[in-house]
Amino acid sequence: MSELLAIGTKKGLFLAVSDDQRQSWKIGSAHFPGTAIYAVAIDNRGPAPRLLAGVDNSHFGPSVSVSDDLGATWQEPDVAPLAFPADAGAAVERVWQIAPAADGVVYAGVQPSALFRSEDGGRTYELVRGLWDHPHRPEWGAGFGGQAIHTVLPHPDDPARVLVAMSTGGVYRTTDGGATWAPANAGIKAYFLPNQWPEFGQCVHKVARDGADPDSYYAQNHHGVYRTVDGGDSWQSIADNLPADFGFPIVAHPGRAGTIWTFPLVSDGQREPVDQRCRVFRSTDAGEHWQPGQAGLPEEPFHSLVLRDAMCVDDAEPAGVYFGTRSGEVFASRDEGESWTTVAAHLPDVLCVRAGTI
Repeated sequence: MSELLAIGTKKGLFLAVSDDQRQSWKIGSAHFPGTAIYAVAIDNRGPAPRLLAGVDNSHFGPSVSVSDDLGATWQEPDVAPLAFPADAGAAVERVWQIAPAADGVVYAGVQPSALFRSEDGGRTYELVRGLWDHPHRPEWGAGFGGQAIHTVLPHPDDPARVLVAMSTGGVYRTTDGGATWAPANAGIKAYFLPNQWPEFGQCVHKVARDGADPDSYYAQNHHGVYRTVDGGDSWQSIADNLPADFGFPIVAHPGRAGTIWTFPLVSDGQREPVDQRCRVFRSTDAGEHWQPGQAGLPEEPFHSLVLRDAMCVDDAEPAGVYFGTRSGEVFASRDEGESWTTVAAHLPDVLCVRAGTI
């Protein structure tokens, strides 16, 4: 068995493979060179791994390309796989998230904030009208990176339950397969709004699901790090023991309760690591305590940052943790963040990373 790391950048998709238990990596040349890849997924549910890439082509527009041979060839339908119906009065601007679910279903979160659903493994999609037609939608705003659904978390045991997060709008969830949606933001602060505790309108940067409890989630907000243990009914801050509460990614161990990682930045006005140190912070008790990890990471002053989807965890034992930076470095830890090695450097701006066994 080998480990695959898919790295989406501003100028193409790079695939890195490890055949020696994640000790070293071989990285190939760019797929879709010169094209931004904001979303990528590795779907291991079929007889062979399927790669799905959200291709942001400035000339042809956004699309999703599929490969069943680890990138040797890519396919997409003749008709754009992601498109709003005519009566929606909108056009897809970018694919921000691709999330495989149960029974061959694949979800795609896009800009403007909308959710699409595929029942053929990610080749064609239909708009989830229940969310698009939500009465709150006209009031959803745009964060600095745009107005988009960037987090899609299908429930692992109940296909009718899905949680999404967007900038700006906050967290929404469905329990009836997408027919109806309700905001789930109680306890998440929106300091930039006149009412700082609104029903919706929060700028959530990323949400991760706990690896052992499917009703527990962790959110990295625009200033704020939170946990919910009731599926989103209420959120509590877990930022007290972090050096800062601003950042973009948050990821969770795939099988162990309470183990999470994040990459704090000074603030929204100073988007660089605290003390200019490249450190990943890990908690093993659901955010009650945090420990920094830097062994093997750059020790000189570090000014770059990690975007919301540029950190991930694999399902190996021990779990591997990976992140890429806006300055083109990609780092890997095969011991859950205790130590780090460099997978690649001098890549274009890293937008997303995903890891999986092949």
